[in-house]
Amino acid sequence: MLLLVALAAYFQAGGATELVGAALIGPMPSASAPRATSIARRGSSDGIETRSAQPIIDRNPFDSVTGPLNAKPIATPVPKANELETTDPLTAAACDGVAAFIITESTDPLWSVAALQGSGEPRPRMRRVGDDVAGKKVEYIGFNPLEDSPSVWLSNAGALCQTLLFKVQLVPGPAAAPGAPAPAASTDPATPPAGSGRGAPSIPPEIAAKIQKVSDTEYQIDRTVIDQILEKQHELMRTARIVPEQKDGKVLGVRLFGIRPDTLLGTLGLQNGDRLETLNGYNMASPEKALEAYARLRTASNLNVKVSRRGQNVSIDYHIK
Repeated sequence: MLLLVALAAYFQAGGATELVGAALIGPMPSASAPRATSIARRGSSDGIETRSAQPIIDRNPFDSVTGPLNAKPIATPVPKANELETTDPLTAAACDGVAAFIITESTDPLWSVAALQGSGEPRPRMRRVGDDVAGKKVEYIGFNPLEDSPSVWLSNAGALCQTLLFKVQLVPGPAAAPGAPAPAASTDPATPPAGSGRGAPSIPPEIAAKIQKVSDTEYQIDRTVIDQILEKQHELMRTARIVPEQKDGKVLGVRLFGIRPDTLLGTLGLQNGDRLETLNGYNMASPEKALEAYARLRTASNLNVKVSRRGQNVSIDYHIK
């Protein structure tokens, strides 16, 4: 009995002490306060902690392809007015009033250059991506595999067009009557085979007759043929591929490929694989110098071409009369 009375007196004294302390300094924090606060913040009214599956729905860790289960549908972008349409650039229409004379494609598209001449301009000018020509903006300079030609893509008012360096127009012949025999193949070696529009034909006889070979490194050319060559350059140069050659980050010249003996460059003494370095002293590694040399072809009396052929330097002279 004494033991029970002592315990009752102890607990009574402890309770009285807490009451006195609460009256003097306020309520003492208890261990259950944080949990009660947490539950209150969760909005529970009965003291039971509630849980939600919203984090799983937002994250959806079970399906990385589908993504969040409550994701909003992605709105399809609506093309803006005058926005450039680039769905199929390889079949873009030809640009009116723009002609290409030199196209050099670099591994960095921003450093690709092209000699373009717009309508009303006295001579071609070097252009890069972003430049303007004949009211059109240069968008890209590169190669069109569908047309098998270097090309420059330009835009105007949201429409995309292209200017090809080599463009051969095929003129279809008259349709044969039903049951008529097929025409016989020509035996003239100067006549290209039918349907061979993809490659350049052999040099025309009227041009070849005005180029006389004096030696392997010297030629005489009639001046009247220069204008014919410049007018038909797109067709005569179609098979030639010009690739800039670099070493240690420096352009040494342009390598010539696709040259056959019966083509224009082959008739002028150039060979497949030659590296063209200078033309009348102008460095062909520089597009600006190459364009300047090209502009002087009509009035030049003598041309000197320096090439590197199988590691040997070769100089070829052309006398224009």
